[in-house]
Amino acid sequence: MDKCCAKALVTGKVQGVWYRRATQEQALKAGITGHAINLPDGRVEVLMCGEREAVKRLAEWLWKGPEDAHVTHVEYEVVDNTHEPDDFRVG
Repeated sequence: MDKCCAKALVTGKVQGVWYRRATQEQALKAGITGHAINLPDGRVEVLMCGEREAVKRLAEWLWKGPEDAHVTHVEYEVVDNTHEPDDFRVG
């Protein structure tokens, strides 16, 4: 299985609209571990670790988000997966 980890910084109306919880639901359905946390500057950081195709699908979903979100930009970075988390947490 081809696994990878990626980090995304999501900009727009993504705090206070259930963005992190919706991301967690999508990640758990896809078997992805990582986190979705609010940043002080209003963005959400999403760490996604799992099967490469599943991570790619979640990364694409981040542009959409839940119904009340309005995503204006997503910045991606491939990260080292040696410290892959065991679950997907929201912070």
